[in-house]
Amino acid sequence: MISLVILISGRGSNMAALLDAAGRGDLPVRIAGVVANRPDAAGLATAAAAGVPTCVVDHRAFAGRAEFDAALAEAIDACAPDLVVLAGFMRILGEAFVQRYAGRLLNIHPSLLPAFPGLHTHRRALAEGVRIHGCSVHFVTADLDHGPIVVQAAVPVLDSDDEETLAARVIAQEHRIYPLAVRWFAEGRLQLRQGRVVCAVEQAAHPWLIVPASAAG
Repeated sequence: MISLVILISGRGSNMAALLDAAGRGDLPVRIAGVVANRPDAAGLATAAAAGVPTCVVDHRAFAGRAEFDAALAEAIDACAPDLVVLAGFMRILGEAFVQRYAGRLLNIHPSLLPAFPGLHTHRRALAEGVRIHGCSVHFVTADLDHGPIVVQAAVPVLDSDDEETLAARVIAQEHRIYPLAVRWFAEGRLQLRQGRVVCAVEQAAHPWLIVPASAAG
């Protein structure tokens, strides 16, 4: 069983999905702590209610990114995690921080990377008129939202969609694939080779790209 630290900025719905999966015994992990960069992050209460230690490293209390990153790393290292996951953590992390946790830092992004890195992904997908949208779990690198991809899930973009309806369809898949990626890591199934992820799983049972039935027809 590995230890895990989760970083959040807001309500932490992906954090809650990981907590639920761990509570059901579906994840061989011990969630050692939840760290937020905002003291008003609603996910802190969710984590505390689940008995998970929490702390706040408020980015506004630091003069710059390097100072914040150093304090954040100190809070993380106090939990001695094997894996750090970003669950709606809305801060850009510096290269030194990313290198510190290289190969054990995961993020989930609400698009089919490399399409639509950054913010407002659903709005941009609708504006571009794409017919397939989705989400990606990837290892974090110094390049924003461009790390090696572990698993993705696709959803259809409907003519009737707005940002809210499309986001709801995507986040349901986020809650599905993030626990899956974390379980693969915990089971020692993920390896990074020449900037790509190699995963020792049966692809028929655990495909790299998950397409819900509603998107396949």
